[in-house]
Amino acid sequence: MDFKKAMVVGAGTMGAGIAQIFAQSGIPVTLTDQSEDIVAKAVAGLEKRMARRVEQGKMSADDKDKIVGFVTLGSGYAAAAEADIVVEAIFEDMAVKKKTLAALDEAAPDRTIFASNTTSLSISEMAAATSRPNKVCGMHFFNPPVVMKLVEVMPGIGTSQETVDAVSALAEKLGKKPVHARFDSPAGIGSRVLAGSLNEAVEVFAQGLASAEDIDAALKMGCGFPMGPLELIDLIGVDIHLAKTETLYRELGDQRYRPNFLLKKMVRAGHLGCKSGRGFYTYED
Repeated sequence: MDFKKAMVVGAGTMGAGIAQIFAQSGIPVTLTDQSEDIVAKAVAGLEKRMARRVEQGKMSADDKDKIVGFVTLGSGYAAAAEADIVVEAIFEDMAVKKKTLAALDEAAPDRTIFASNTTSLSISEMAAATSRPNKVCGMHFFNPPVVMKLVEVMPGIGTSQETVDAVSALAEKLGKKPVHARFDSPAGIGSRVLAGSLNEAVEVFAQGLASAEDIDAALKMGCGFPMGPLELIDLIGVDIHLAKTETLYRELGDQRYRPNFLLKKMVRAGHLGCKSGRGFYTYED
């Protein structure tokens, strides 16, 4: 399948990054959210990050302008009418995702593939909200999506092999390395393995055994982690990690995925990590 136009729904950290990936690959993309103001802020952040790369000599100003030119700001679902693929990158709430996909199903032509960037929710359940379960697939980018090479491709119970092949080929076109989950399972491969490790780091911190700095240093210097586990939770978002582990614990019943109550307290206090300025660490910018 030739993907000539794309749409990304959700202008948060992941959605904005995914839209940038499409634009960098020369594929026009419409980035949408509940309002164009939200999208405008996301695109402004995108431009700011790329301007920094221009200052560092890692990108030309012309390339930056060309990439930004491939991104169209939108709201609602109208852009789905021209999209060959729609990537859903909204918050991890099944009811909201199903409502969104049902609305997209009404707006998009039959050829359009729906890909979800979910980290933990069922592709099969989301697909059931549409009239095209054969064209709904998991396409999980890792954070930060512009930097990380991995994309996990996961079918739902009704996803066709043609859709899986098309999404995998698109991932390669976007400069990513696709890996494949053989069936629909909570959190796929990487996130499922990682969730248990991140939860254990929170347990160690909550028990007072070590500081966040020392926990992260131990895993980076002793185990070869490129980023400490608590740093990573802050980057992912404390709320996102909590939602993911709650889903895993509910679906699988395995104690490894039961989130420490500290995570709930942090979310209730608004300590969501990098995006709120405070999580396990405090951030100036």
